[in-house]
Amino acid sequence: MSETQHLTTGSERPIFPDDGVLKLYSMRFCPYAHRVHLVLDAKQIPHHSIYINLREKPEWFPQVSSSSKVPALELVKEPGNPVLIESLIICDYLDEKYPEVPLYPKDPLKKAQEKILIERFGQFITAFYRLVLHDNPDQLGDTDHYAGLDIYEEELKQRGTKFFGGSSPGMLDYMIWPWCERFASLKFNLGANFELNPERFAILLKWRDLMLEDRAVKCFYLDGQTHAKYMSSRRAGNADYNMLYNAAKRAKLE
Repeated sequence: MSETQHLTTGSERPIFPDDGVLKLYSMRFCPYAHRVHLVLDAKQIPHHSIYINLREKPEWFPQVSSSSKVPALELVKEPGNPVLIESLIICDYLDEKYPEVPLYPKDPLKKAQEKILIERFGQFITAFYRLVLHDNPDQLGDTDHYAGLDIYEEELKQRGTKFFGGSSPGMLDYMIWPWCERFASLKFNLGANFELNPERFAILLKWRDLMLEDRAVKCFYLDGQTHAKYMSSRRAGNADYNMLYNAAKRAKLE
């Protein structure tokens, strides 16, 4: 969990020592930023995390992120402190810049095929948000919300490995994990009828359990109830970015 407060309108830009450590501008509940945290933690790359209130952003944040979005990674060792944006671009950069723990296959064809599967996952992401942000999901009728996951169930079955990356998680595992971690939130917000079918997705659900034991996943993990609580606040139009910070603050006072 993160006890760090999200910076907002009027917040001063944080000052860090000149230590050459990467600066990641993030939001604690953003699955795209989650991707970058996973790669940084998997490769054990030191970094400073700066959390941003995306509804009421600090005035200086557009000077950091050209898109005014997270994630944004400031490369403090490079001339001019360039900032990278977009989760997939950042993660690909990190895999090339810090090759000691490679997350992509070395073979160019296999690497390209992994990237295709990462790109195709966007279809499920769209369906996922249509479901969890809908005021009344039952009104969506007979829509198959999980059709986009079938190819990943079959792909992992064909590979016959614990993870998409083989015996340990690779880039594909980490790039789809943030949304898969949120599977556990569905029963809290939507009810048991919207949980993944254990017969249809037996292999993916086993993979999910294995991923929960991964060190990088544990570093940034939040349980289903916490994800559900945040998503409820977002659906109500008042995203509670500081939910964890405020809970930690109250706990210290008790």
